[in-house]
Amino acid sequence: MYQYTEFDRQFVHLRAQQFRDQLERWQRGELTDEQLLPLRLQNGWYIQRYAPMARIAVPYGDINSAQLRMLAHIAREYDRPTPELLAHAQATQDQLQAAQPGLTLAAPPLRYGYGHFTTRTNVQFNWIPITRAADVMDLLASVHMHGIQTSGNDIRNITCEAYAGIAEDEIVDTRPFAEITRQWSSLHPEFTYLPRKFKIAFNGAAEDRAATGWYDIGLQALKNAAGEVGFAVKVGGGMGRTPVIGTVVREFLPWDQLLNYIEAIVRVYNSYGRRDNKWKARIKILVKSEGQQFIDAVEAEYRAILEQDGAPHTITQAELDRVTGHFVVPPLRPAGRPHGVNTSGQLYQRWLQQNVRGHRMAGLKAVTLSFKRVGFAPGDADGDTLDALAQLADQFSAGEARLTHEQNLLLPWVHEADLPALYEAARKLGLAQPNIGLLTDMIACPGGDFCSLANARSLPIAAAITERYQDLDELFDIGPIDLHMSGCINSCGHHHSGHIGILGVDKDGKEWYQITLGGSDGTQLSGPAIGGKVVGPSFSAAEVPDVIEALLDTYRALRKGNELFIDTLRRVGQDPFKAAANGARHPKAAEEAVA
Repeated sequence: MYQYTEFDRQFVHLRAQQFRDQLERWQRGELTDEQLLPLRLQNGWYIQRYAPMARIAVPYGDINSAQLRMLAHIAREYDRPTPELLAHAQATQDQLQAAQPGLTLAAPPLRYGYGHFTTRTNVQFNWIPITRAADVMDLLASVHMHGIQTSGNDIRNITCEAYAGIAEDEIVDTRPFAEITRQWSSLHPEFTYLPRKFKIAFNGAAEDRAATGWYDIGLQALKNAAGEVGFAVKVGGGMGRTPVIGTVVREFLPWDQLLNYIEAIVRVYNSYGRRDNKWKARIKILVKSEGQQFIDAVEAEYRAILEQDGAPHTITQAELDRVTGHFVVPPLRPAGRPHGVNTSGQLYQRWLQQNVRGHRMAGLKAVTLSFKRVGFAPGDADGDTLDALAQLADQFSAGEARLTHEQNLLLPWVHEADLPALYEAARKLGLAQPNIGLLTDMIACPGGDFCSLANARSLPIAAAITERYQDLDELFDIGPIDLHMSGCINSCGHHHSGHIGILGVDKDGKEWYQITLGGSDGTQLSGPAIGGKVVGPSFSAAEVPDVIEALLDTYRALRKGNELFIDTLRRVGQDPFKAAANGARHPKAAEEAVA
């Protein structure tokens, strides 16, 4: 993984010092709340429903054991609300719980001392007091981490697929390109105040595992007929109130022109993107409204950058080689750790099937640890678990790990001979559930339990579905399925791209949920990226688990042989599933939904 240079280290330390000065001036009354707002946002500090939320960048998902240990320390020592704040938050949750029609789902307790893995490979903390934010920034800088541009109207944390550099079907390892783009975009003076947030994703394999169609810029690596490396460029993808799949604006962009072309795209967006309406400010609206005119404007700006500006951001071979030199196979410990696992047992075999993938290097495997557990929110890891993950990374994966789009953690350098020992260690931590890619491996945002933007809570629904589907025989019979859940239309839980999507909505101060069917991230299993379609009126919280069960029962009744859920849905259409969902309504809630 990338190793910080002296310049990189100085950069994040100076940024932390700058933020401390800004925070202290605010505390002295020399900066207003309004003046502090963009400064804290560009360092990853939000004010959420009950307390500040810190968003920590993990570029392209790469994280090492020292960083995991620092996150564990921050979780234990800093992610702690005052007793008064916690009591207020719990009282508010109790009021929400009591207000729901026929609700039988128990909300999980409000937890603290946790890091939360997000779909964009960030780590979030929900209870750090803003007065301690500068101390946390200093601690992060000490292990080459930061929150720079994880929020605000700028170019956000750069992502790529979790298997970059290790996948058997890889065309190009995109991590060096993602790192070069990260360095170029950090504090870029021209793009500090864009019309809205801006997200870039790379994918280097034949299968799109980075959901590039859903990004402001999606970059698919490929090779042309001459074997030259380049990128297909998609622009204007995004979820939220107006889900849009990105448009291909360049079929093949030579790799050395990557930054020049991205600069052209962002310049056009910065010049013409709307600033009068927050909901219409994303680049997807500009691309959708202007069509070919947008592409023409980008091409004209790109030509001007090449001809008039002298192509200042052309990536040289020397620079690519320098950065690529950081992404080498790390020193691996010898294999052969002792274990007491029955390797022929069904649980272990299912874990091998679902959680272990092939590797481009003989004798190695990539292993996903599941963070979809009963009693925990999807993607949550407390301080002790983060410490234990650091130990597993050191012991089994050369000190390296990856955060995944699905809110899990991947160990990329595991000896095949060490799989039984790793399984046993993960099982003791509760992280060896063989559910990767199955129903309970759901994506969910923190929702109304923490987020001030949310219309409804996600975590009680996630908990109820997880508890209902603990029978592994049933999970394996249902087969691969993407269940994604968001607490509001901003779609942090990517509900639009789920085979089954759940969206929290507000009706007269009560929490309701829309169900969508047929979405896709763009993987080989799911087919091209597409947004799901809404199934009828919204459902009450108490109804959602029954609706999910009705949808799955319908699938099992209609499927042919080993047909997957998404394929059955596309073959028979949505009508049988809509009828099943509406048939699962509780009578009183059905009346309220119609009203």
